[in-house]
Amino acid sequence: LVQLVESGGGSVQAGGSLRLSCAASGYTFSSNSMGWFRQAPGKEREWVAGLYTSDDAPTYADSVKGRFTLSRDNAENTVYLQMTSLKPEDTATYYCAADSTGLVEVPDNRHLQWAYNYWGQGTQVTVSS
Repeated sequence: LVQLVESGGGSVQAGGSLRLSCAASGYTFSSNSMGWFRQAPGKEREWVAGLYTSDDAPTYADSVKGRFTLSRDNAENTVYLQMTSLKPEDTATYYCAADSTGLVEVPDNRHLQWAYNYWGQGTQVTVSS
């Protein structure tokens, strides 16, 4: 049974920072791919960042590039999303997702929700102006 558990969300003022965590059981991040998504109220869920086995480094959506950093602790089997210079438009529920099928190794699939077959419950991030 694969379980992904996000934590670290909260409320901050614009310009602040938060670090989200995604802890996995039944799924090994060091040998598999994963992604972070977010969904704001009334909006589609969007891909934010990911760490893919076919890449040497994490990849980011343009909207967060330079502000968010994805890292991984293999010993803890946990992935982190360090978010800095937060903006009100970053307000959303953030989800960790994993793929055991290999679909996300195709770069064009990485931003697509259906390419991931495991999801966490989400953690809320609220950024006030």
